[in-house]
Amino acid sequence: MNTDPLKRGVTDPALVTFLTAFEKLRALDEKVPGQLVASFLYVASHSPCHKQAMEEDLNLKVASGSRTIAWLSDYHRSGGPGLGLVHKYQDPSNNRRILVELTEKGEQLAKEIRSALAA
Repeated sequence: MNTDPLKRGVTDPALVTFLTAFEKLRALDEKVPGQLVASFLYVASHSPCHKQAMEEDLNLKVASGSRTIAWLSDYHRSGGPGLGLVHKYQDPSNNRRILVELTEKGEQLAKEIRSALAA
């Protein structure tokens, strides 16, 4: 008989809901950093958006924004596959700017996160 149970009592249901949503992203890669989560949520809530706007609004350096978008797209900077959640392309109205939008996989994940938050 265990007389010392682990404490798992919920004290803030709203934060548990957020944790459940956050775990949807961590399920894709358990080493996902906070700026990757913030970047995905930014793109999901502004899709399509300019990469520069995301970097400015999240206070990311250009290099960090590029690495994060690469990881969220098709390739990781380590040479491995990315998460396939976003697609980046040149803005047709200004070819010096990059637009970022959700892929179908990204849309599905955003939907799952919204559902987790609504639960």
